[in-house]
Amino acid sequence: MKKKIGMFLGVLFLMNVSLFAGEISFFGKTDKNPLNYKPGEKIVFTVQTLEDGKPVAGKELLWTREGDDGITENGTAISSDKEPLTITTKLEIAGFVHLIVRVKGLQGKDNQKFNGGAGVLIYAIGKTVEPADFDAYWDAQKAALAKVPVRASLKKLESANPKFEVYDVVVDCLGKPVRGIMCKPVGAKAKSLPAYVFYHGYGVNSSSRRMIPNALSFDVNANSVLNEQPKEYYENLKKTTLKGYGFSVEENSKRETSYWNGVLLRVMRALDYIKQQPEWNGRDLSVSGGSQGGFQSLSAAGLDSDVSFCSAAVPWMCDISGKEENGRVGSLFRPKWTPALGYFDTANHARRIKCRTNISAGLGDYVCPPSGVMVLFNQIGAPKKLTFNQGQTHGYHMPNAQSFVLNKGM
Repeated sequence: MKKKIGMFLGVLFLMNVSLFAGEISFFGKTDKNPLNYKPGEKIVFTVQTLEDGKPVAGKELLWTREGDDGITENGTAISSDKEPLTITTKLEIAGFVHLIVRVKGLQGKDNQKFNGGAGVLIYAIGKTVEPADFDAYWDAQKAALAKVPVRASLKKLESANPKFEVYDVVVDCLGKPVRGIMCKPVGAKAKSLPAYVFYHGYGVNSSSRRMIPNALSFDVNANSVLNEQPKEYYENLKKTTLKGYGFSVEENSKRETSYWNGVLLRVMRALDYIKQQPEWNGRDLSVSGGSQGGFQSLSAAGLDSDVSFCSAAVPWMCDISGKEENGRVGSLFRPKWTPALGYFDTANHARRIKCRTNISAGLGDYVCPPSGVMVLFNQIGAPKKLTFNQGQTHGYHMPNAQSFVLNKGM
C-alpha cells in the first residue's frame, strides 16, 4: 500500500512540475548587422535562453548551424542566466547561415527555438534557373486568357457596414473561374478609387471581406473554392481534392499541367476584373499577400504592368531550384524541383516588375529561405525595399527582434 501511495505522489509531483514549468523562449542576435558580413569573417551569434521571459540557467541546449556552403555543424551547451550562449561561425561564399538553438526534449513550436541567420555578400547571391522562352510562354498564356471574355456573376451579400457594398464574385477564366469577395464604398463616383487585390497563403479558405475606406478591394482565394461556406466544406476539400495541391511531381513535370499555371491565370484574371470596375481611377492598383499570397502578388506585378504597388510578406516559391542547382539550403515546404517550375519561380517574375515593391522576410524562415528572398530582391529593377527580421520564422516573430532594411529607391 505504501508503495502505491509513493508512486501516486511521485506521479502527482511530476504533474505539478509540468503544470508549473515556465514557457521557454529565446532571444538572439549577431555581433553586427547580419546582412553585412564578408567572406571568411567571424559571425558571432549570442542567444539567451528565457523562461517566462527571464534568463534561465541549467537548460541543456542543442544547436545546429547549416549554411549555403553545404556545411552542417551541431553542438550542445548549458544555458546560463548570466551570459548568453555564444556561437561563432563563418561563411566563405555569398549566401546565408542558419542557426537553430533549442532545449533538449522540446521539439515543437517555433517560439521554443531560436531560428536566426546572417548573410555574406548578399547582393552577389546568384540568379535562378530561368527558361529561355519564359516571356514567350507567358505572352501566349495572356493571349489565350484574353480570348475568354471577362464575364462575372455577382451575388450581393448583406453588409454589416452600411458604407460598403459587398459582393461574392465569380469571374470566367481559363480553367477554374476566379472566386473572390469585392467591397466598394457606397455611392463612389466613376474613376475615383484606388484598387487593392489580395491573394492568399497556402491553404483552403474563403475569401475575406476587406472594407478599405475610399478604395475598391478584391480578396481572391487561390483555389477557386466557394466563399463563406461552413467550416466542414473547407476541411473536406483539404482532405480530398485539394490535399497537397501544387505538389504533384507529375503535374509539375509540364508547365501547362502544373497547378500553379492555373493559379497565375486566376491572378491575372482577377486584375482584369478589378480594372473593369467603373470606380477604379485607372492609376492606383496595389497587390499584396503573404507566403503563397506573396508568390501571387509578386507574379501579378511581373505579369501585369498596370500594377502600381506590390507588397509581399515572407514570399514563397523564390529560387525553387536553389538547393538542387546551387547547393543552397532548401525550403522545408515547397514542390520538388522540376524544370517546368522555372516558369512559376517568383524570382523570375521579379525581373519583370516595374512598380514599387515592399517585401518583408525572416532570417530564420526556411519555408521561404532568406537566400531565395535575396535572389528575388536582387532581380527587381524597380524601386524596392526589403526588411529582414532576426529570429523570424514563417509563422513566428521573435519579441523585440532587430529589423534590418535594404532600401533601393523607395
